[in-house]
Amino acid sequence: MRVVVAPDSFKGSIGAAAAAAAIAAGWRQVKPADEVVELPLADGGEGTAAVVAAAVPGSRWHEAEVSGPAESPVTAGWLEMPGNEAIVELATAAGLPLLAELRPLTAHTFGVGELIGLALDAGARHIDVALGGSACTDGGTGALAALGARFLDADGCVLPRGGEALTRLASVDLSGLRPPPSDGASCLTDVRSPLLGPRGAAHVFGPQKGASLADIAALDAGLARLAELLGGDPGAPGAGAAGGCGYGLAAAWNATLQAGAERIAAIAGLPGALEGADLVVTGEGGYDATSLSGKVVGAVLAAAETAGVAAAVVTGQLGTAASVAVVELTKLAGSREAAFADPARWLAAAGRLLATGSAP
Repeated sequence: MRVVVAPDSFKGSIGAAAAAAAIAAGWRQVKPADEVVELPLADGGEGTAAVVAAAVPGSRWHEAEVSGPAESPVTAGWLEMPGNEAIVELATAAGLPLLAELRPLTAHTFGVGELIGLALDAGARHIDVALGGSACTDGGTGALAALGARFLDADGCVLPRGGEALTRLASVDLSGLRPPPSDGASCLTDVRSPLLGPRGAAHVFGPQKGASLADIAALDAGLARLAELLGGDPGAPGAGAAGGCGYGLAAAWNATLQAGAERIAAIAGLPGALEGADLVVTGEGGYDATSLSGKVVGAVLAAAETAGVAAAVVTGQLGTAASVAVVELTKLAGSREAAFADPARWLAAAGRLLATGSAP
């Protein structure tokens, strides 16, 4: 058999490359003569650049000190690919793990704009901005400010960074904004949320960034004011990604909003890998109703259906029914805690179970 192992990372547990290696190792223990191809994937969240770097020969990682989501600078990076293409991973400059304490009202994306500027300086003709894992709800104003935009209050003063200040936004000056690269920019999103309202950036993702009900109301109002002045399409799927950073880059920079999982799968070569395959195994930490909408698992299952290839899923925990074979690590390990304690062991066990054909 030819088997393609193409998982996402298992968030908080194991990265995509290590997960793919573990599943593949388990399969090979049962069927050593099979051809097993490891193809770790990502959806625009943490680890996206690492997945692309492993898949694209000649890629180079660049690091720089930029503004973090709070006061302190952080060491972040961007990936240079052959053909003058670049990937900027928002999480490296404005991700939740970079905060010692959550700052829902003042966290910002300024460092993301600094990374984009460095990619432009290096001659990037196209830039993908991977938007997952954000600590901010500033509508991308921090990133745009780093690229030369000015967000002003009624007195003509530049607003402080962060989403709360946008409630005082009186005007937007884009005259100094650096133009996008010649071949444009894309925002790689792992969610399809709009910018505003009960399904928007502040309401859905604000709580995980530390926002109270009052904070959510203020952030949503600030984003609404931004949309009133900046234009664009706040209702576009993915506009609410990364606290509205998707919206800001689309409205001010004409960036396209694209499902990150599909873009990374294309870069990593999933369609080619599925040619002649008998089975593709994908996976993620939790399989639920959102897994088929903008996530790696959904992208792989769709590609498998198009290619006429059988599919299976390995997941930490199953939250909804699936139409393909599923191996649930918590059941294999006996508990969630055991699965988290040694994910590689249980992923290998899942690979062995799939190879025997005895998965549910």
